[in-house]
Amino acid sequence: MRINAFSDVSLRALMFLATLPDGELQTSRVIAEAVATPYSHVSKAVMRLRELGLVESLRGRTGGVRISPVGRTATVGWLLRQLDTRDDVADCETPHGDCPLSGGCGLRGGLRRAREAFYAELDDLVIAALPHIGFPAPVVLTLAPPPPRRADRG
Repeated sequence: MRINAFSDVSLRALMFLATLPDGELQTSRVIAEAVATPYSHVSKAVMRLRELGLVESLRGRTGGVRISPVGRTATVGWLLRQLDTRDDVADCETPHGDCPLSGGCGLRGGLRRAREAFYAELDDLVIAALPHIGFPAPVVLTLAPPPPRRADRG
């Protein structure tokens, strides 16, 4: 199974906010830089996370976003279910309309059960527990191998 880009950005933004000290605010621009994602994508993700009660936002010059108490206990499986807007995993359509086999096909039901099993496996993963504390660097940069050491030439 695969999650969509919006879910990925939402998870990364929430994980980043979980690394901050309790109550610390960050702007969407800072979050976007930290998770190496365009600002417009992060802004939309933060809006949805706020609607779900996972983050709190304060407006104004000194405002920003912080993870909420609910956000600290949310699981990956729960969040992915909330963000998944598709009814079916497969697009059972042809260029001429619905698939002629859809009435008697067991694929849709099997794929729905597989998706739920995928989410159920992620129900034990608390999002806030995933990042290491003090790990606000962009994931892409931290996965790169360290630069080679140069020998001291005294």
